[in-house]
Amino acid sequence: MKKRILGRTGLSISEIAFGGVEIGMPYGLGAHEMPDETSAIRLLQKAVELGVNFFDTARHYGESERLMGTAFQGIRDQVVLATKCVHFKDEEGNIPAYSELKHIVEKSLEESLKNLKTDYIDLFMVHYADMDILQNEDVVRVFSEIQDEGHVKNIGVSVYKVEETAKAIQSEIWDAIQLPFNLMDQSHGDCFQDASEKGIGIIVRSVLMRGMLTERKFKMHEALKEVENHLEAYRTIAEAHFDNFPSYATKFALKHPQVSSVLVGIDKEEYLYASIQNLEDKEFSAELFEESKQMKYPDPSFLNLAEWDRKGWL
Repeated sequence: MKKRILGRTGLSISEIAFGGVEIGMPYGLGAHEMPDETSAIRLLQKAVELGVNFFDTARHYGESERLMGTAFQGIRDQVVLATKCVHFKDEEGNIPAYSELKHIVEKSLEESLKNLKTDYIDLFMVHYADMDILQNEDVVRVFSEIQDEGHVKNIGVSVYKVEETAKAIQSEIWDAIQLPFNLMDQSHGDCFQDASEKGIGIIVRSVLMRGMLTERKFKMHEALKEVENHLEAYRTIAEAHFDNFPSYATKFALKHPQVSSVLVGIDKEEYLYASIQNLEDKEFSAELFEESKQMKYPDPSFLNLAEWDRKGWL
């Protein structure tokens, strides 16, 4: 497993990041049964044996933090842990004032440290940093102070929208950004170079577009006909040049030198082996890379799978 440096953090992390949500709670389209505790711990330890050293979790991921804490006892120095703070906006969507906010974030960190059985977090993140959060001086102050106190080595944000990525980069406060990026939705890619020049690490999620960029075929509503056509065009390339569709999708993200790691949700050993194998197959030519970039979906704002699900389109 190759490693890359996560921006100015200096952390050397595996190109595949173990996404910990699926081992902690039911998640995703057509969510299936979670592994039992023994299987989850064994899976995490097997990932380390196979060269994965970057693990992503969160306070909101059910039992995920606790399972990682148990699995990594005695080998903490072999893993890089990223976790996310609890959501701290109130029911009206307001951000608490400084003192209350700091209490919430400190309590969340304390619980994460306890669950993960460690005295430091390599990367502590805002779970979803929208523009309100990114523009809030108290949020910046609280996370900066917590970083200075020593239990958090680096701070970051998880975002959804391109303008959020751009704002996080512009602030130069955050050490790393976790963002969605894949063959279909390449919109955040416009920010990659700016992030790299400022030393901000990029962690990519949704690389398989919640299973769309795999061999699994969804029965799609007629409203998604153009999406289906795009997927089939990419599928044709995958079949011609790669061993499988996920290999193509994963390698496309990692072909961007600014991307340090690709987050993959893993809850079975077979998925772990497949994710690693996807990096070991055929090379990705520069010509095919450019072609794949040009094929991106023209309206990425339409690619909202949760919305499609609500409308009964999937």
